Amino acid sequence: MIRLSLQKKQSMLRLAAQILSVVFHPLLGLTYMLVLLLLINPYLFGVNSITEDFALIAITLFSTFVVPGLVVVMMKMLGLIQSLEMEDRHDRIIPYIATGIFYLPMYLFFLHNGKVPLAYASFVLGSIIALFTAFFINLFTKISAHAVGMGGLVGMMVITRAFFSYETFTLHLNWGGAIQMSTNFILMLVIALAGMVGTSRLLLNAHEPKDLYGGYLVGFAAQFVALIFLF
Repeated sequence: MIRLSLQKKQSMLRLAAQILSVVFHPLLGLTYMLVLLLLINPYLFGVNSITEDFALIAITLFSTFVVPGLVVVMMKMLGLIQSLEMEDRHDRIIPYIATGIFYLPMYLFFLHNGKVPLAYASFVLGSIIALFTAFFINLFTKISAHAVGMGGLVGMMVITRAFFSYETFTLHLNWGGAIQMSTNFILMLVIALAGMVGTSRLLLNAHEPKDLYGGYLVGFAAQFVALIFLF
């Protein structure tokens, strides 16, 4: 009975880890950054709330997640990679390049689009820098793409809190109400999620701790490199 209970708990933990790995897939990082910035300071985009800019979210999601994701699926169908999880670092080489090819035009589009603030263009550039840095490191040793993505998300929140927002922001609800949220709370939440995603990768035996530490550092630092470059 005890053994069965333990196995059940382990199965539930693995399931939770798999869900976290999917929900916070690295390709979703730019969409999450956009949503967070729109929630915290929609006025940067010239709108009053996130509900007024769903088109931009849809474009970002399609261009940075759906299209690169379909490329990976096609590579699996053609036998170019062993699995969609790409456990072997060599399987990640072409997907890294393909993702970079899709991200670069999006960066140029956002950079020269008057409706998109320079702040978000900076976050996109930071993600591109992190992507190609991870690609280079991946040639020699495995690095966690999930950790790179979450490190970038934490870096984005630190920069947003320091330069592009106030201590609190108003979250407008669909039913007409509004609540005051602390930017510091959102930052702490993102940091906690980054830790949970890293733990999930360890539970799934997808990475070793050094892969995660390197990924967090690359994703976090890349956002500040981009900030210095654009500002």
